[in-house]
Amino acid sequence: MAFFCQAQDKYSGNNYRQFLGKNYYFGLSLSLNNSTYKLYRSNYFIRQDSLLVTESLKNPGFSVGIITNAKFGDHFDFRFIPTFSFANRNIRYNDRVSEIDRRIESTFLELPLHIRFTSLPYKDMKVFLVGGIKYSYDISNKSRTKKFASLIKLTPHDFSAEIGAGMQFFFPYFIFSPEIKFSQGVGNILIYNGNNSESSVLEKILSRALTISFNFEG
Repeated sequence: MAFFCQAQDKYSGNNYRQFLGKNYYFGLSLSLNNSTYKLYRSNYFIRQDSLLVTESLKNPGFSVGIITNAKFGDHFDFRFIPTFSFANRNIRYNDRVSEIDRRIESTFLELPLHIRFTSLPYKDMKVFLVGGIKYSYDISNKSRTKKFASLIKLTPHDFSAEIGAGMQFFFPYFIFSPEIKFSQGVGNILIYNGNNSESSVLEKILSRALTISFNFEG
């Protein structure tokens, strides 16, 4: 323990030391995301011959969140970041004649809970690993279902596991933390409809996203 304290004092910078006494702080998170689906085809897809290919296409989006960070010692943080996220995802169906793209536009209220492990400081910089779970609710799901009755239907509720890494840069009045995260849905969000040809060829849909965040905290 004494070794780690000496190393921290030796390599830490003046800006970092100003934040040592803060057990919690708040901030703003601005993010760019790239969202897609992991599609699992049903047995019916194998038997039928009208649709040759179903695939998910990646699309960009963005999100804005409010950060609450609580410190547990020098190396662990508990983070809660309520976020509004705007995402576009496409499912492409390819039959023998043409390609059909189904765009699914979503507005999510996301509630992630993360644990972050940070390294020893070097001057005014740290690196970190972060992981946790996230609940997402698609606010636009109901209106989309009413407007586009022919689209496949998805549940508005989703749970994801998240893992990522980043860096902290300590400035006199705030901490800047760029971060990259991968999210993998853990529950099937497809509402199966055997009477819908685009739904019946699928057995399960899982959400996926890659997110780059720029966090301003202090």
